[in-house]
Amino acid sequence: MAKTTLNVKGMTCDHCVAAVTKAAKSVAGVKCVKVDLGSGNVSFQYPDDNALGQVKTAITEEGFEVV
Repeated sequence: MAKTTLNVKGMTCDHCVAAVTKAAKSVAGVKCVKVDLGSGNVSFQYPDDNALGQVKTAITEEGFEVV
């Protein structure tokens, strides 16, 4: 299990935090999702590179930018 932190632009409120958290958790095998609204960081554990790509796609599909 690997761990990473992504910077996500466009989060402005608790609703955004909930949407990003839900998007990340929707990917199989993703655990320990933590969103820091102040810094725009999203950290989580994931099983493989495929899951990492799926998390990035899921967050982007919610209308946020992964940088």
